[in-house]
This record gives sequence, C-alpha cells and structure tokens, in this order.
Amino acid sequence: MSSDRTRNVVRRIIREIGQECATQGQTVPETLVAFMVKAVALDPRNDFKVDQNLAEEDVQNIIQLCVTRLLDTTNPSLSTIKMQVYFDMNYAKRAALQSVFPQREIMTFTSLGKKNKEQQLKTFAMLVTGIRLYNKACGKGGSSIDDLPAILNEAIPSATRTIDEGLNNCHLRAHQYTTLLESMQEDQHRHTQLASFKLKEALFNMRQYEAFLCILLSDAITSAQEVEKMQVQFATTMEQLKNTVENKVSVDANKVFPLFIALSNLWTGFQDEMLLLKFLTSMTNNLQQFLEIQSQLFPEELLTSLLEGLTVKSDEERLRETMGTRVNVSDFENQEWLFPETIDHFDQLLIQYHGFCAHAIGVKGLTLPGNPAIGILKHKEKCYVFTSKEAAYIFAQDPDKFIQLNVEKAKEYAELIQLLELHHQFEYLVPYAQARTPDKSLKKPTVKCDSSSQTDTHILPPTIATSYEWNEWEMRRKAIKLANLRRKLTHAMQTDLSNMRRQNCTQVYLPKDVSTQTKHDNSSNVPRPQIFLQGLRGQSSPTTHTVKVNLTRAVDET
Repeated sequence: MSSDRTRNVVRRIIREIGQECATQGQTVPETLVAFMVKAVALDPRNDFKVDQNLAEEDVQNIIQLCVTRLLDTTNPSLSTIKMQVYFDMNYAKRAALQSVFPQREIMTFTSLGKKNKEQQLKTFAMLVTGIRLYNKACGKGGSSIDDLPAILNEAIPSATRTIDEGLNNCHLRAHQYTTLLESMQEDQHRHTQLASFKLKEALFNMRQYEAFLCILLSDAITSAQEVEKMQVQFATTMEQLKNTVENKVSVDANKVFPLFIALSNLWTGFQDEMLLLKFLTSMTNNLQQFLEIQSQLFPEELLTSLLEGLTVKSDEERLRETMGTRVNVSDFENQEWLFPETIDHFDQLLIQYHGFCAHAIGVKGLTLPGNPAIGILKHKEKCYVFTSKEAAYIFAQDPDKFIQLNVEKAKEYAELIQLLELHHQFEYLVPYAQARTPDKSLKKPTVKCDSSSQTDTHILPPTIATSYEWNEWEMRRKAIKLANLRRKLTHAMQTDLSNMRRQNCTQVYLPKDVSTQTKHDNSSNVPRPQIFLQGLRGQSSPTTHTVKVNLTRAVDET
C-alpha cells in the first residue's frame, strides 16, 4: 500500500470511528482510536493483511470492530489500554519539571528590555527571598512563608503510604486472578465454569496498574531522598549565614549575598518537590478510575466463592519455592547462562518482558515474575528469566519459537505490547506519547542496516576545464556578447610614432638584510704579515738577486 494512500485510508478510518462513537454518546481521544486501529489490524483472529491494499469491505470491518471494542465497557482490556494512554500522555520524569512563568506574567516578561535587566531582576528576587528566609529563621519576619520542609516531611510519607496501599491491593488481585487461571488449566470443569470471565484481561489490567504504581513509588522515594539532602544543605547554609552576620552593624555584601542566593536556590528546590509531589498524588488518584471495571466484574463475594478450595500464592511465595534450584550449565552447549557469581551488576541487568517469565507468557498466557536465581538466559544479547527450572529448560531448547509465541500473544492482547515492553517487536506501534501522527499506523518498518564503502581519492588525473561555466545566466550573457561581436567590425591604424611601441614594466625585488645569531660570540686578532725583499734596488752586477725575509710574528706572540 502506498504511503499516501495509507495515510488517507487511516485518516478516514480514525475519523469515521470517532464520529460513530460520538453518535453513540462516547467521546474517544484520537490517540486511543489510533492505537485501537493498530490493535485490531494486528489481531490474527481478524485476518487482516496489513502489508496489502485494504479493500472497502476490510475498511468497514476495521471500523466496526474498533467501534465495538471502544464501546465495550465490560472489557478490562479496554481499561488497560486507556490506562496506558493516560499514563504515557501525562507522566513526566523528574528532569522535565521546570519552573516557568505563569500565563498572566508572560506579557510582563516579554515587555522587558535588555537581558541585563532580566538578570538583575532575577538576582534581586533571589536576594529578597534569601533575606526573608533568614529573617524567618531569626524570628524577625517571614511569617507568611510556608514551612515547606515540614510540609514535605509529612506529605511524602503520606503519598508513599497511599501508593503502597494501592500496590498491596493490586498484588492481591493479581495473585487471585493468577490462581484462578492456573486452576482453569488444570481442571477442565473449572475451565468450563470460568471461561465466561475475562480473567486474562483482568490480570493484565492489574499488572499494568502495578507497573505504573511502581514508577510513581520510585519517584516518591527519590523525592524523599532529595528533600532530605536539601534540608541538610539548607540548615548548613543558614548556620553559616548566621555565623557571618551575627550582630554586626555592617557586613560585607560579597560574603552574605552568595549565601542568600544559595538559600533561595534551595527553597526553589523545595517548591519543585512540592510540585512533583502534587503531580504524583494526582497521577495516583487518576489511575484508580481504570480499575472500576474490576469491582463490577469481580465483586468481593463472587471472587471469594470462585476461590473456594484454592490456595492463593503470592509472587514472593513462588520465588521462595524455587530459590534453591538453578539450571545446570553443562546441560547446554550453545547457551549462555548468567548467575550472580559470574557477572558484575547482576541485579541491574535489563530483563525482557518486564521481568515476567518468558515461558509462561506465550504458553499459559500468564504474567508471572521470573526468578533470576534460577539462571538468566542470554540469547541474542537479550536476557530472559523463568519461574522454574523446568520452564527454563523448555524455553532454552528453542528460544526463537517461544519468543514468537509471545509476539503472537501480544497481537491477541494488544495491552501486552506496552506491559511487556515489546515495542522493539512492533516498531510501527510506537508508545502513545510519540504517536502524534496516527497516519503511519499500518505501515511496516523499513528494514535498515549500517554499511560503509571506501574508494580511492582521485582515481583519474584531475581535469579542470577553465572555460566551464555552471551559471546559465552567465552562459547566456556570453552567448549574447558573441552574437553581438559577429555583427561588428574592428578598425585600427598605426602611425610611425606608434609602430612597434609598447609599454614595459619590470619589478625588482631588493636584497634583504639577513643576519644570523649564534650562541657563542668570539673574535680573534690575526698578526699582520710583514715580508721584505732585499735587492730590489739593484746592485753592481747586471743580474738582480733578491732575498725574501719574513718578519711576521707568530700567532701565539700577538
């Protein structure tokens, strides 16, 4: 299917689904509709060929199936998907929390002039904040300032307890659903009795709720650690400021101003933690709306009657039962197993399927936490854990087979894609926070690979055409010039004075003064040569005889 046609078809499907849901009294977000279209198209039970052109009949079937699933308020699967959409669209990590101007202050802020005014105003505000905090600590003012550290010391444990209570209830429900599902697989009579209940969807709903609460609990614990650290720094800075100021009449501004600014920065940190705590509390409360269907489908009385005669095991009890067993590495020739004593940072390994047993998902349709002490299987650079030694041995015989079974199970239950962190298996099903363009929903990912090549530089000798011109306007100008020259004649004449005359010029480079310098400066005085010839004036005899006398002194005598 071409990309343009795919986008048009998907836009039409999403638009018609939204309109149909609105007609029946339900307003559905576009992001949720887009994901539901992907889930319906991937479900093997619907038998859609997403890599081929969709016929009009297929389009209508997709629309009808999506509308039916979106309006089915009795299915926990829909609640889980809504929960995932809400969390991804609203959750922000600690690094994303920043102080910004309120909407009403934007016009005032933009009307400022130069940047130095902004910086001076900011510094002045920080100094005032630090002074007010110091006065409050000394009992001289600042009564209107809330005691943020004390508020946080009470609010953070309260929020943590709320999240813990939600986790405990969530764990209990998940253990009960798991027990019922296991009893269905062991007893055909119970399977017939419980087949009408949507236990798997309910289990996945609770496991997803548990995962989100764990994220919020981790943020709350980190917030408590940050507050404790800032309280120590705040007390130290305040004590240092008191020792600097004491009862002095005048204090050096260069000493106290940095301390006032430090107090202001720490107080801003307390305010940020207050915002974070408010955000975590709001997220925790809003997530509870996606559990309402649990109380409708499984009231306490019904759940108690269904569990009659069964023993509910918790995740911790299951882990303790398999604590003393581990795989025998010698039983495997081509498999790599990891244990605490064989690898550093064993507890920090990235486990696939969110830490659930890799065998139980595709075979039993259960999300059971694996026990790393049994042994972690490393297959194709990915790590897998299991609930028992037997499950580990079965999975290790053909890992690719069971991995594909898990993928097929995720196609059947679309909420597993996020719960089991299978986005790498479904690259065209990106997380909802990134799904801003739903028109790419049915396109399969393009296969990519990294490659490189090397060629010689200048295989052939360079040929530079000096007359080459790339600019077509310059070529046009030259063509017009040549065309004009062809229609003109050139006249010239010579005179006796101008014949063979031309202007010449030369350029001379004058010698440069060059000097050198050595490390050793020395001089010597050479004796002046003194040589005399006797007999040059002649004698009485006609033949001249001369005698050469060398009177030059030796060098060592000078």
